Amino acid sequence: MTRESISSVHEALIVGGGIGGMAAAIALSERGVKVELIDLDPEWRVYGAGITITGPTLRAYRRLGLLDAIKAQGAITTKTRLFKYDGTHLRDLDEPIIEEGLPATGGIMRPILHRIMQSRVKDLNIPVCLGLTVRAAVNTDDGVDVTFSDGTSGHYDLVIGSDSVFSGMRDLAFPHMAPAEPTGQACWRISIRKPPAMEAGEFYLGHANPCGITPCAPDSVYMWMLTAHEAGTRMDDDRLYSEFKRLLAEFGGNAGWIRDNMTRDDWINYRPLAAVLQPKPWYQGRIVLLGDAVHATTPHLASGAGMAVESGIVLAEELARAESAEAALLAYQERRYPRCKDVIDSSVSLGRLQLAHGDPREHAFILEGALARLNEPF
Repeated sequence: MTRESISSVHEALIVGGGIGGMAAAIALSERGVKVELIDLDPEWRVYGAGITITGPTLRAYRRLGLLDAIKAQGAITTKTRLFKYDGTHLRDLDEPIIEEGLPATGGIMRPILHRIMQSRVKDLNIPVCLGLTVRAAVNTDDGVDVTFSDGTSGHYDLVIGSDSVFSGMRDLAFPHMAPAEPTGQACWRISIRKPPAMEAGEFYLGHANPCGITPCAPDSVYMWMLTAHEAGTRMDDDRLYSEFKRLLAEFGGNAGWIRDNMTRDDWINYRPLAAVLQPKPWYQGRIVLLGDAVHATTPHLASGAGMAVESGIVLAEELARAESAEAALLAYQERRYPRCKDVIDSSVSLGRLQLAHGDPREHAFILEGALARLNEPF
């Protein structure tokens, strides 16, 4: 597919080599921008279990030319099934196909998704410098002067901060912003082999601790569970295993199967949740933020990665469309802000409903409404 070229930005620095940073690097490079990508991790690793990929996220990856690789290395399904926590089937979630030839939903192991994106970055000959971050960034009349953590420096037409919810770029250049706020919930995750009877993604509702299962490959899944979080909670591997097994005691269906078949060799993770929609402006001069650095959400809509990929694409589209970089950054902000706000507001509302042990039918109503809005063009 031919991309409209960008004339207002010739050289761009992307700080953060995660999903959002790589999406922006790919989208900008395809439009003729000379991109440099840096990441603080010297091995460019990614941690985590699987990731749910909804139809809107698959649509965004299709724009990057990565859909076929995700389909080949992940798991594609046609629906998500809703159950009461004891295994009683409630309904199947309406997940229409939003574009011809686009799967409805799916999942993939996060390290595999990163390798797919990393491979595309390398194919585009984008320089990647690891173990490096930015120590200072100063706007000038024609760009940004950057000082790196190794003492070197550079000048760029545009600097993009996509360096996680703990963004150093945000701290450097956006004093009106603040860290993400804890939501009072935590997310448990386990990677395990696929239950024999499982046919699609599943949500289990009506319990104080809702959970879900996402196929990530023909023979593997990941399960998540949301629980109340107490500040200061720390657990070693043995406690993670025993506590997660205890939390699943009342669950039936495939959630119960995972409880009965999980072992200490299965990867288990516990992470407190936080979310924030940072106030405008999302850019200062020629420095701009995207992804979790500016619109961090919780996993309730399985849309954190999708929002980051969309933001990278939209930033590139607006730079190609506008007459100046400044006009493009404003257009990017105004195009992304309401969509990201809806995702974060809906996700946080779902979390509050869960903490209050709300009606699972209300949960399904909020979830389905938010997903329907996500199906709209971005």
